Amino acid sequence: MPCTREELQQREEQTLAPYAQLSAETRGRLYPEEPALWRTHYQRDRDRVIHSRAFRRLEYKTQVFLNGRGDHFRTRLTHTMEVAASTRSIARALRLNEDLAETIALAHDLGHSPFGHKGEEVLNKLMRGNGGFEHNKQSLRIVEELEQRYPDFRGLNLTWEVREGLMKHERGIAVPTPHTFVAKINSLEGQVANLADELTYASHDLDDGMEAGLLSEDKLRRDVKIFGEAWKAVRKEHGEMPQELRRHFIVRTIIDWQVHDVVENSELLILDSGVKSADDVRRLGRALIQHSPERRKLNAELRKYLYANFYLSDGVSGPNQRAGRMLEELFRYYLVHPKEIGEGSQKRARKAGWHRAICDYLSGMTDRYAINDYQRIFGVSR
Repeated sequence: MPCTREELQQREEQTLAPYAQLSAETRGRLYPEEPALWRTHYQRDRDRVIHSRAFRRLEYKTQVFLNGRGDHFRTRLTHTMEVAASTRSIARALRLNEDLAETIALAHDLGHSPFGHKGEEVLNKLMRGNGGFEHNKQSLRIVEELEQRYPDFRGLNLTWEVREGLMKHERGIAVPTPHTFVAKINSLEGQVANLADELTYASHDLDDGMEAGLLSEDKLRRDVKIFGEAWKAVRKEHGEMPQELRRHFIVRTIIDWQVHDVVENSELLILDSGVKSADDVRRLGRALIQHSPERRKLNAELRKYLYANFYLSDGVSGPNQRAGRMLEELFRYYLVHPKEIGEGSQKRARKAGWHRAICDYLSGMTDRYAINDYQRIFGVSR
């Protein structure tokens, strides 16, 4: 006999911590639907995210290097999958709802623009006075409105808890309904996805920077404490090895240390807080999923080094600056030629305004689509 949704919900009640978010206790969806037979509500949400067009487009969106720069550099999609893997590990160890946490992780970058954070920065500047642009808010906009996959409603009609997780630290109002969000802070599962994103991007950007030859292993050993400690640990355990393999094990060690630290430290914070339910967590008003103070200090040193020596380097910043100017020129072009953004976007413009409709259109583009569109319009590439 197939395992039913009710049986899966019973397993959650028997195995998860009392402060985990149970799928049987969801606050529901914007549009009522019959529950799935063999999936919990959050498992159904996860599948909807994976099957969305926005998720597939992440394959061709920048993480750090513009898409197409190299076969082994991370894209926004591979980054998302790595965040989901770390999220599952942490949530499972803390006996939280792994399905909910994973779904939030898989959806957290759906709203990211082409050309990474440079694209986000450009769109936010162009949308000044018209609501701005921020990829977390855009992720929520995509799952609530922009994805068109079902005949009876707009968006993906995800559960309240998944959409709450996408809000990160945005503050809602105090009375929760399927249409609104709780004030203060979201679930532990949402906090796990948020922190997994931070630890994943820093560690893997470090890997990509060394792969590209923009970061020196010798300088990292000398200038970044967490890297030097990991280098020593790998050498002690495995001895001499080829550079590429050594680099992989160093990054793997750093991530492993971070995951262990956040699990152990968060467990103590949760126990000390006295929370007994998922709503206790929301009312508490402070994050319980955190690194230890010493690990936060080490991570901050790593991020500071990456900004100074990698993100702002000519090999990363130069191409991203050119891509940003390309996106800005496309935005200004479509403001003058709004009828070219497509029928669906034109319909949204009647409700949201031309600036928002054009922003939605451009932010949904992949790197290569934006570049090809620029070449089509202007006849040249930046």
